[in-house]
Amino acid sequence: MPPPHNPMPTLADAYRVAPGSRVRLTAELASDRRAFDGDKAQAQDVLDRLTTRLSELLEILYAEHRHKLLIVLQAMDTGGKDSTIRDVFAGAGPQGVRVVPFKTPTQEELDHDYLWRIHHQVPAKGECVIFNRSHYEDVLIVRVRGLVPTTVWRRRYEHITSFERMLTDEGTTVVKFFLHIDKDEQGRRLAERQQNPRKRWKFDAHDLEERRRWTDYMAAYEEAIARTSTPRAPWYVVPANKKWYRNLMVASALVRSLDGLRMRFPNAPVMK
Repeated sequence: MPPPHNPMPTLADAYRVAPGSRVRLTAELASDRRAFDGDKAQAQDVLDRLTTRLSELLEILYAEHRHKLLIVLQAMDTGGKDSTIRDVFAGAGPQGVRVVPFKTPTQEELDHDYLWRIHHQVPAKGECVIFNRSHYEDVLIVRVRGLVPTTVWRRRYEHITSFERMLTDEGTTVVKFFLHIDKDEQGRRLAERQQNPRKRWKFDAHDLEERRRWTDYMAAYEEAIARTSTPRAPWYVVPANKKWYRNLMVASALVRSLDGLRMRFPNAPVMK
């Protein structure tokens, strides 16, 4: 299947990772705002237009029943995966949109290859599926925690790119986002979880243990993103210290991707 038509450039192009390029997840990048020079209020106006358009495109996706959309969201703890889904898809109808959170594998999942549970959840025709974490955990936490030998997780980069190439060849549009916050911002958000009664339920002492491995996680993400960003399944490293800026970049990338499919509502059946 040929790649989709590419419409006009969008804001998020500044953060699209070119295949084969080097990735550096610096603290400065987490706060970068070079793609939009307006303030938060101006960004909200643009975001409102983008989310309205996104909702329209998702409705056409469902009605046309031809294309599939897979969105991969990865981030460090408190990086904003849940709030990105809530904010960017606030206006989307329930038809054809599904969120899949990937937790610790079950015994049944461990008894199969690591992509088995992933393949079960990919979108069908007309469907948008959002992965909250994903198959990339098998080259991230698995690497950092030393759960498998280096020779095992290193060969998974090729597995993953081949898997995503198969999905795109079969009509799935794959868009991947790393929501990048810096370590100081994560510390502030973890403290807020502890102190805010409405957010305290989300706090997990395990998050503090993972935080101590920050440098190792950054190295794992840098290599994984650099090795698996392809023309058909690109990564966007989205600055996420400012939530409004993060939402704007994610929405703009998704609208661009769906516009490129040149979808249209199907004709009504002829009444006899």
